[in-house]
Amino acid sequence: MKIIIVGVSCVGKSTVGRILADELGYKFFDFDIEVEKYFNSHITFLKNEYPLEIAYREKVSVVLSKILKENNNHFILAMPPSGLMDHYWRLINKDDRLITIALWDKAKNILDRITFYDDYTKPMESPVTKENEKYYLREIRLDMEYFGRSHKKAEIQKDIDGKSALQAADELKDLLSAEER
Repeated sequence: MKIIIVGVSCVGKSTVGRILADELGYKFFDFDIEVEKYFNSHITFLKNEYPLEIAYREKVSVVLSKILKENNNHFILAMPPSGLMDHYWRLINKDDRLITIALWDKAKNILDRITFYDDYTKPMESPVTKENEKYYLREIRLDMEYFGRSHKKAEIQKDIDGKSALQAADELKDLLSAEER
């Protein structure tokens, strides 16, 4: 099986995907990490080269194409929130052996586990305070609404409902077993 996981930032794509890959004995790829390796640059600097997000996605879609071509089966790929949009979607949609999964959760649960990174992809201290928490929740909800349109293309919709990454991975494993039957 080839599995692609999408969802908004910090919903748990990489953590759940990595656990699921370990449980299934699959390779795991985090798209952003693969992009940084391929271009030998940090995402922030790559995105700064392109005035529009769609131009960035077009440029880095070569990495998705490479992963899909070099791995015939048995892998899980965690994509960014835009993972089922335009250039990415055209590549994904060509491969009928791919299973796409969209992870969902409540904005508050996502905020509780959100990690902030600097321009060099190093974790940094959270700027979230009680005073500005509403702002971050609003931004997460807006992302869920915006990216949710493309996430509805995924074959499996999974609301992890605040569960741990291990619980979510186990539930996905069960769903995937049912898919294979």
